[in-house]
Amino acid sequence: MEPNAHIKIAAITDDGETISQHFGRAAYYLVATVEKGQIVNRELRPKLGHGQFAHQPHGEGQQGSQHGMDPASHHKHLQMSETIADCEALLCRGMGRGAYESIRSRGIRPVLTDIAIIDEAVMAYVEGRIIDQVDRLH
Repeated sequence: MEPNAHIKIAAITDDGETISQHFGRAAYYLVATVEKGQIVNRELRPKLGHGQFAHQPHGEGQQGSQHGMDPASHHKHLQMSETIADCEALLCRGMGRGAYESIRSRGIRPVLTDIAIIDEAVMAYVEGRIIDQVDRLH
């Protein structure tokens, strides 16, 4: 990262402090703005979740598609990520493969981590120390 660059990194959360275990169920995004290697702003943004889509058809069980990989799910994931379109990365502790691929298609880097504290995970990302643990996909 360039010394003067400022980037925004989102994390899924229910409490504004820790990264939630499941992307689809989390209520918020915490968006951290980082400048010169420091978090200079923290903004809690509402996140659409599975509850808001309860009355829409669910794509699970379609012929030949994994959970969350069908077109209807892709559309939902894109809606869920609309509010973080200005972010470079999304930090999660767990998410489905369909959500992961949908977030990537938006140009946001999804990162699965075992770091629970948002500020610690953001700094690990900025410093290039975070490891994308894709084995946490379900």
